[in-house]
Amino acid sequence: MRFAAPMLSLSLAAGLLMATACAHSTSSSSMSSSAAAPNPDPRVGLHAGVMDAGEAVWNLKVDSKNPPSPKFAGETNSDLSFTGHYAIQGSYNGYQVWDIANPSKPSLETAYVCPASQSDVSVYKNLLFVSGEGLSARLDCGAEGVPDTVSKERLRGLRIFDISDLANPKNVGNVQTCRGSHTHTVVVDPKDSENVYVYISGSASVRSPSELPGCSNAMPESDTSSALFRIEVIKVPVAHPEQAAIVNSPRIFENLVAPPKHGDTPEDSIAKVKELADARAHGGFIVTMHGEDRVLSDQYTGPMLDSIVAARKGTGAPTAADSATLREALPHIIAAMMGPEPKAENGPPPGPTQCHDITVYPAIGLAGGACEGYGLLLDISDPVHPKRIDAVADSNFSYWHSATLNNDGTKALFSDEWGGGGQAKCRATDKREWGADAIFTIVDRKLHFQSYYKLPAPQTPEENCVAHNGSLIPIPGRDVMVQAWYQGGISVFDWTDAAHPKEIAFFDRGPMDSTRMVGAGYWSAYWYNGVIVTSEIARGLDIFDLTPSAFLSQNEIDAAKSVHFDYLNVQGQPRIVWPATFALARAYLDQLERSKGLDAGRIAATRSALADAEKASGTARQDALTKVATELDGESGGAGDAAKVRTLAGAVRQLAGATT
Repeated sequence: MRFAAPMLSLSLAAGLLMATACAHSTSSSSMSSSAAAPNPDPRVGLHAGVMDAGEAVWNLKVDSKNPPSPKFAGETNSDLSFTGHYAIQGSYNGYQVWDIANPSKPSLETAYVCPASQSDVSVYKNLLFVSGEGLSARLDCGAEGVPDTVSKERLRGLRIFDISDLANPKNVGNVQTCRGSHTHTVVVDPKDSENVYVYISGSASVRSPSELPGCSNAMPESDTSSALFRIEVIKVPVAHPEQAAIVNSPRIFENLVAPPKHGDTPEDSIAKVKELADARAHGGFIVTMHGEDRVLSDQYTGPMLDSIVAARKGTGAPTAADSATLREALPHIIAAMMGPEPKAENGPPPGPTQCHDITVYPAIGLAGGACEGYGLLLDISDPVHPKRIDAVADSNFSYWHSATLNNDGTKALFSDEWGGGGQAKCRATDKREWGADAIFTIVDRKLHFQSYYKLPAPQTPEENCVAHNGSLIPIPGRDVMVQAWYQGGISVFDWTDAAHPKEIAFFDRGPMDSTRMVGAGYWSAYWYNGVIVTSEIARGLDIFDLTPSAFLSQNEIDAAKSVHFDYLNVQGQPRIVWPATFALARAYLDQLERSKGLDAGRIAATRSALADAEKASGTARQDALTKVATELDGESGGAGDAAKVRTLAGAVRQLAGATT
């Protein structure tokens, strides 16, 4: 989510884009697994509620739904990271650590209060990294905020915790940055075991040099030390995290110009004109952000007016003078939040000054940068000096938010967080190409557009919905992903065919409130060691299981579950390697049957041979599997999908080799 961090830090804005509230409804409904996409779509028309909203589920099983702990109720849950059997859930109030060894009944291990936006989290061994960007985060993790405009008590950057004892984490280091850390990415260099590197993406305004020396918001042409148009690279000695420091600030945005943009939909334009006119007629509060006028609702201006009343030691309702005070202060608050718009002294308007998020894939030396107006392909073979090797823009995209690379590094998927995550952008009137994913193939280290994927079920105007965080599901031989869509729920889709992505499973709830927008929904949905773990902004932590369907066999699910990670930061993609199992071989066989890539008789014979081999042991099993692999190799040339048959043969031969 963008912009929420600085807004929250000013107490204004949790408001502008999102908030949490409670509404209640009664009954719920669900669907069982189906061999075909349900029609009509059961996600349409779900009744509202908090934990009792209507539900629609297809080809998934809900393992558990876990509300936030008391200290975190009403706060904004953000991203996830994983270590061992723990899920670490960031929050604008700190972070929670859940023991998910039993996905049906997770237990809360730690609820660590340390307010900051947006508390992006990552782990490496005994270290936990947490992002801080807003103006109210304190070095001492206090909840009282930082009232001064310049203060040595403020934390904007990266916190480092030692979580050797999860119940008693220790803050062992902090690295301050000029624009804070909206998100970050941990880069594990295969060639460097003593250090890890952290890429910092901070999109807030540049802090004062009086608070952090050296910070400058001038254009690079006039000040080469400018904090604009660069990311930060932090080097963290694993044995001495207290020595973590910025070691490079690469300018990966050089020579990019402002990308083309789309405006509002016709329906939104008409509605916005009316909303502004009504606000002006009734004395409402209007702010200008990025050149656009926006109306602040009473929900958000009310607390600010109350603060003004309290500041003058008054009581009762705000007076006209209080409203005038707020009206005068708002432009300054917005300016402090957003900072000045960068402008080139000569030539066209400049492109992005920051990335929203970067996903690295160290095993292949590439990264995908989702950088506001552009999607970047980066060479990270030298992690301290990432280099841009390609950049793409798209007039259908509003805000390049996150990136995912497929396992063999031949495709990239970028998401568009149109509306900043706080607006309803999955309505029936919204274009399918806006607020979607864009899928590219990577050929000769260049990005080539193939298609868009967007949640297919229209949502209500009371549901913030747009593409957000997701991860690969390790289905062998396929590119399958689960993704969060805020109050649009989660969607599992197959993008093996980059030109024709297809949804194969989903879960959705009704809106939090049927009468107004309440910020909620899934921030992240990630696969981790056999289950889908999700962070719900208002409702907590939900965990799901895949169920077999016409699109996904039990063998494919079992093969996916055989992949185990000791830890996982989704923005630091590990190479997926499947262990040799009968499930893996059968998964490929199922895929060949689905695609008719191998003769039906050979498929049946291979299944039978695998079953017999599984019953055998030792040399007998080895010989049987080797015979199957040899036969498959010999017949691959005449198969409809020769490559997949050879992959199957390789998996069977690997299984033979693993037999003792």
